Amino acid sequence: MAEQLLARRLSALTASAALRADAAESALCGYLSIIAFAGLVANAFWGITWADPVAALCLIPLVMREGWQALKGKPCDCC
Repeated sequence: MAEQLLARRLSALTASAALRADAAESALCGYLSIIAFAGLVANAFWGITWADPVAALCLIPLVMREGWQALKGKPCDCC
């Protein structure tokens, strides 16, 4: 998390689009990991067998949003 904040600040200071996109990708990967891990934990510890597929469905809006922004030419709007 601290690395993401540092990358965002550094990208703002240097006006680097590549660093800004990398910071956004790191944040998205973190969100995806947390959602997937939550589904796996719910399935493993509490036996909620549908938690993992529901977590995977929760990832779809995030991935679609990032893909749509990439198609429009916007690397991110986090910075």
